[in-house]
Amino acid sequence: MNFQRYFQNRLSALQDEGNYRVFADLSRYRGAFPRAEHTGQSGDRQDVTIWCSNDYLGMGQHPDVIGAMHDALDRTGAGAGGTRNISGTTHDHVVLEQELADLHGKEAALLFTSGYVSNWAALGTLASEIPGLIVFSDALNHASMIEGIRHSRAQKVIWKHNDLNDLETRLAAADPDAPKMIAFESVYSMDGDIAPIKEICDLADRYGAMTYLDEVHAVGMYGPRGGGIAEREGLMHRLTVIEGTLGKAFGVVGGYIAASAALCDFVRSFASGFIFTTALPPAVAAGAAASVRYLKQSGTERQGQRDRVAGVRAGLDRLGIPHQPNPSHIIPVMVGDPVKCKFISDSLLEEFGIYIQPINYPTVPKGTERLRITPSPVHSDADVSQLLDALSDLWNRCQMARMPLAAQ
Repeated sequence: MNFQRYFQNRLSALQDEGNYRVFADLSRYRGAFPRAEHTGQSGDRQDVTIWCSNDYLGMGQHPDVIGAMHDALDRTGAGAGGTRNISGTTHDHVVLEQELADLHGKEAALLFTSGYVSNWAALGTLASEIPGLIVFSDALNHASMIEGIRHSRAQKVIWKHNDLNDLETRLAAADPDAPKMIAFESVYSMDGDIAPIKEICDLADRYGAMTYLDEVHAVGMYGPRGGGIAEREGLMHRLTVIEGTLGKAFGVVGGYIAASAALCDFVRSFASGFIFTTALPPAVAAGAAASVRYLKQSGTERQGQRDRVAGVRAGLDRLGIPHQPNPSHIIPVMVGDPVKCKFISDSLLEEFGIYIQPINYPTVPKGTERLRITPSPVHSDADVSQLLDALSDLWNRCQMARMPLAAQ
């Protein structure tokens, strides 16, 4: 087999379909988010405004976070020096896990190197180690959840997205004596819709199921202390496991679960994705702890972010640019074609200095290609006006050229 030709043919097919992904080479300016420098493929550089970051509140630039990381570097050096089991558990890791357990009202928390790994390892371990467990997985769960469940080889039942009737039908049809787990997200990252957490917990109680809630796009963003949708709705005590990330609203990197002390210890003791990997650097743990601690007592960033989202949505409505309605902070501007989506994204960057990555298949289904906009409290009124003017210009250009776009 000619392996190189095979690789190139597959890549060429992605390019022909408009689904080939190009990384934007960015250098963020410290203290000036959402500003960054973009280096193009030809080496040319330009200042850009980022409108698609998951650093939802700009905490990756917050002085408390940066200061804590500098302090930890001065105290401890760069790396953790090993796995958590072999010399890699520093006091900064212990403090961060305590902060996260407190955030979610749980007995304990357990850190992982990323949100992807936390889902993969926790779900994979629980589903493989609990004999006969049936996992009921929402149809739109993140790839990390899907991979963890698949890796476990446990029986899985996929239920229609956020469809309580379908979930109950499937729970009722299952072996009543089998242990069960319902795995779902709070805020779904591409459509921005929110799960009916209370009603899912009611079904879990009725059928004796554990609940596993992925709050990665909600932690820091919702609730009086940033504990997520479950905190906002007073439901944290009803969730068996709450999973979150430190790489989005908290502005650093890493993932975690929060649950009972016994469950966290169980995952710690049996999860290969935890046991056999080097611990996060202490400076990362210190920065994340500072971010969590700050957002527990400050609602200013959350309110500013909500105001920005409302302003962008209102502007899109005035311009007649279609965006998917939802109750969250994510604004999906629906384009509906991969080539057009890439054209608009490229033009925003090249002509207007605005960076929004196109979202194409397989991240979203074909025909639902979109620009995923995430306004932050550090975007200015001028930034919003520039974004809306640029989108209006490009949308009109596409329509005049008879380039099909999503229905308005």
